[in-house]
Amino acid sequence: MLKLYGAAQSRASIVQWYLEELALPYEFVSLDLKAGEHRQAPFTDINPFGKVPALADGDLSVWESGAILLYLAEKNGQLADLAQKAVITQWVLFGNSTLANGLFIEQFREREMPRLLGVLNAVLEKQDYLLGDAFTVADVAVGSILAYVPIMLKLNFDDYPQVAAYVQRLTSRPAFQKTIGHRPG
Repeated sequence: MLKLYGAAQSRASIVQWYLEELALPYEFVSLDLKAGEHRQAPFTDINPFGKVPALADGDLSVWESGAILLYLAEKNGQLADLAQKAVITQWVLFGNSTLANGLFIEQFREREMPRLLGVLNAVLEKQDYLLGDAFTVADVAVGSILAYVPIMLKLNFDDYPQVAAYVQRLTSRPAFQKTIGHRPG
């Protein structure tokens, strides 16, 4: 069985979202980050950098949320051919790097947010999801970053109505609601 290592309010919830979308059985192993469980064995045998999330699939360990998403997509037949794999990989890397840095690093936000969200808005004017009419792992990678914007940055997408509608589509999905959208209380 797959084991996903993470903690509350970590990027592990992004991987959980995709695991739920794929309806894959997995065990969530919660690490106490305040106690430093992520920086000591046995977890450092899975990710020597001591960061979450990490996924164990038998003897294989994969870390970095984007790498885990791509691994799960490939393992579950979601990357049909090389061209599709390349397009999905570019979106996953865009979400984890370009988009996340452009939105969450304050010194870049004023310049990058309008440019990035303007292009995304234009893409989403033509289609419901990043690759067309079908939801893919690319939407998990990019959508998770976008879903955090109103929560963490207290910003909205008023100037980008197609992005706002896209985020609404994603956050309404049952697997999203079960993972990232779940608020205990």
